[in-house]
Amino acid sequence: MATGTGTYHQQLAEQKRAAIIAAATSLFLVNGYAGTSLARVAEAAEVSKATLFKQFPTKARLFESMVKEHWNPDGDERPEPESGDLASGLAEYGRRYAALMSRPEMVGLYRIVIAEMPRFPDLAETHFDVGKMPFFDSVRRYLAAEHNAGAARVEDPVAATTQFMGMISNFTFWPRLTVVGWNPTDAETACVVDDAVATMVARYSTR
Repeated sequence: MATGTGTYHQQLAEQKRAAIIAAATSLFLVNGYAGTSLARVAEAAEVSKATLFKQFPTKARLFESMVKEHWNPDGDERPEPESGDLASGLAEYGRRYAALMSRPEMVGLYRIVIAEMPRFPDLAETHFDVGKMPFFDSVRRYLAAEHNAGAARVEDPVAATTQFMGMISNFTFWPRLTVVGWNPTDAETACVVDDAVATMVARYSTR
């Protein structure tokens, strides 16, 4: 019975956390970072102030958690692909990245960062450091491993990672910020990932 009770409380805490992050995202987007108070977030999330402050004692901590949640919605660390098959490894990363950048929540996050960057540059740094950078680094490490294994010739894995992720985000994400109704189909997104992988393999593979 104790185990069941513990599981229930854990699920309840996770639900409240998700509600808080969802409310914060909406309020930051509408009212701006400065114009949103933690008390207002608690009200919108339908949780007590004590519950919110227990998990997020500051607005900066809430924003950081929101960034992590948007970039890792499943809350787990997936193993990096084994080196030796450049096309397979990049296809896996490409599908993950396309799925992340296609989420409506990601558009909202970027709009918050872009709008608030002149007044709160720390928000942009937080977004880069705890959001995009961990994913970027995982792709960079993979390409470096492929280079070391002799499966690819990648002298500059940072540049190669930038190229790869750029080919995907330039279709799946950036138009969403400026083009009304931009919503590629799953088939179109898969085609873009496949093309990006094929381009990388043609440029860097040694096999």
